[in-house]
Amino acid sequence: MKISYERRKSLYGYGFISVWLIGTVLWFLKPLAESLCYCFMDNKQLRPEVGGMQKAWLPLSGWQWLENFRFAFAGDREFKRALVSVLQDTALTTPMILIFSLFIAVILNQKFKGRGFARAIFFLPVIIATGPVYNIISGNISATGADSAEQFSTLFETDMVDQLLEFLGVMNISSSLSTVINSVTTNIFGLVWSSGIQILIFLAALQNIPPSAREAAAMEGATGWEYFWKITLPYVSPMILANFIYTIIDSFTKTDNAVMLRVLNTQQLDMAYAHAAAMTWSYFGIVMIVVGIVTVIINRFIFYEVE
Repeated sequence: MKISYERRKSLYGYGFISVWLIGTVLWFLKPLAESLCYCFMDNKQLRPEVGGMQKAWLPLSGWQWLENFRFAFAGDREFKRALVSVLQDTALTTPMILIFSLFIAVILNQKFKGRGFARAIFFLPVIIATGPVYNIISGNISATGADSAEQFSTLFETDMVDQLLEFLGVMNISSSLSTVINSVTTNIFGLVWSSGIQILIFLAALQNIPPSAREAAAMEGATGWEYFWKITLPYVSPMILANFIYTIIDSFTKTDNAVMLRVLNTQQLDMAYAHAAAMTWSYFGIVMIVVGIVTVIINRFIFYEVE
């Protein structure tokens, strides 16, 4: 058979991604569809059995097919409490991560000795900040299985700022203020170590600013402060939206947040598969709504360069 060169290239491309397509259908899309079906099945009868799962659909009459979703929001108080906690933590930490990432990216974009080493330091947490390493950094040394956790408790203590503010009497001013300060200071390492990808994205955006823009600003006598607000921020604004979405999704999908622990550790270990599926899909819907709202709001303030 005579096949044109363009056709051969297309076949090579399809052959290259065929393994990925098969894996996506069998081990992602198929389980995803099954989990959606679990949301409308009887939780008491949905049990593992030889060769698969024992399934029983909920009746359609009287809105009984939404019983699992009703249980997630009305019958399970822990899920609602965990959901509110995750939303509050995400709303608090996401702007801080973005501001810190942009600040560090602007610094690392300057020319100074050891710039490559400094960039590697801020990206290093992306590689090693998992498992026991992160537990030690965050002060949760006992989770690593160490017998002598008390000997290292002061070395990696993360609530020293909290203790200092409490000693000065600041923490006693307002309970809401103390909650915010405590959440920020005790999780400072987590905030810093969650900014590696965002810093790289901002660095890529900063390096794409044309030199002519800086030269024109210098000729006009613009200060560094004016250059940041008039040149730097508009050019990196599309990446602010990208980092915002990435940070929100990263916060919502962390395996140690309250909702993930509630769904994965509690419901599934109790073999409440239908309830767990309903909670998971409800959580997914809420995440998509939050991402959509954030996208619509921030998109109004983004500067898009027009050719």
